[in-house]
Amino acid sequence: MRSAAHPCAVLAIPLVALAAAGLGCRQAPSQGQAPPALPVKVEVARRVPVDDSTDYVATLRSRGSAAIMPQVEGHITRIFVRSGARVVAGAPLVQIDPAKQQATLKAQEDARAAKAAGLAYTRDQFERVRALRASGVTSQQDLDQARTALESAQADLEAAQSQVRQEREQLQYYTVSAPAEGSVGDIPVRVGDRVTVATLLTTLLGSGLLEVYVSVPVERAGALHLGVPVRVMDSSGRVVADTHVTFVAPQVDDPTQTVLIKAPVDAGAGLRPDQFVRARVVWGTRTLPVVPVIAVSRISGQYFAFVAAEEKGGLVARQRPVRIGEIVGNDYVVLDGIRDGDKVVVSGTQFLRDGVPVKPEA
Repeated sequence: MRSAAHPCAVLAIPLVALAAAGLGCRQAPSQGQAPPALPVKVEVARRVPVDDSTDYVATLRSRGSAAIMPQVEGHITRIFVRSGARVVAGAPLVQIDPAKQQATLKAQEDARAAKAAGLAYTRDQFERVRALRASGVTSQQDLDQARTALESAQADLEAAQSQVRQEREQLQYYTVSAPAEGSVGDIPVRVGDRVTVATLLTTLLGSGLLEVYVSVPVERAGALHLGVPVRVMDSSGRVVADTHVTFVAPQVDDPTQTVLIKAPVDAGAGLRPDQFVRARVVWGTRTLPVVPVIAVSRISGQYFAFVAAEEKGGLVARQRPVRIGEIVGNDYVVLDGIRDGDKVVVSGTQFLRDGVPVKPEA
C-alpha cells in the first residue's frame, strides 16, 4: 500500500530547479562587453632645447702658479714658511747655507782693497814721473810706461769691483724668496737636505684665475675650436662655473690619444688648484622631447613608457621601448621612442598592460 507524498516535498522540486536556473543566469558573463577604461594621468610630450654635450674628468691649474727652485747649490739651513701659508712678494721661503759664498765674497772684497791700494801707488808714481818729465829729468818713454801702468791698475780695480758685485748678488740667491703673492704649496725638502738648481723647493700658487685642463679623445678633435662652451661642475653635478675654450693643443698626446684644451675659471665657488672636477664640453644644442621620470620604467635593462594612443574611437595604452638621455630637472630627455605631441601616461603604469583602454583624469 503506497503512502501519499507530502505536498511540501512536491513543491520543493520545482523551486530548487528555478533557483538553480536563476543563479546560472546571474553568473554567466555577458559576451562582447569591453573592460572598463582605467583612469590615468597623461602629459603631452614637449620638445625643449637640450645640450649635445660630453662630460670629462678635468684638472684645475693655477694660471699664477710657479715652481720655486734655487739658483745655487748647498744645504738648507732654515725653512721660513709652512705649506698652505699666504706670503707676499719678496717674503723669504728657504735659507741655503751661505757660509762658502760669504767667504768667497770676503776674498773678493780683500782683492778689491788690494787693487785699490795698488792703484793709489801707481797713480802717485805716474804723477812723480810726469813732474820729472816736465823738468826734463826723465824721458817720454818713462812717462808712457807710467801712464800704461796707471791705466792697467784702474782696469784691475774695476774688474775686482765687478767681481765683488757679482759675488754679492750671488749671495742673495742663498735666501730663496717668493716672486709674487700667493699660497705656499707642498714643501718636499727638509732642513739639512742638499739642493741643486734642479731641486723643487715648493710651489707658489697665485690667487686669481684658474684654468681647467680637459683631455678630449681624438675622435672629437674635429669639433674642437676656440669658444666652445665648457661647464665646470662639482661632485653633485651642480654647475659652478661657465666658461669657454681659449686654447686647443696643436698636436695629439701620443700615449693617451687625446687633445688638451684649456678654459679660464674664476677661483671662486670653493675651487682650488690641482683639484679634479667634472667638465662638460657642449658641442651644440638641439631640441628633443622630454617626459617625466615617473613615466619611465626599466625592465631587464630596457626602458619603457606607456603612451595613450587613439584606437577605435578611444584611448588605449601602448607600451613603447624608449632610449633616454640625461635628466633635465624632473624629466628624461628621450632620444628615441617618443614623438612630440604623444600623450605619455604618468600615473598608474604599474597596473597597465599593452592594449588596456585608458581615460585621462581631469
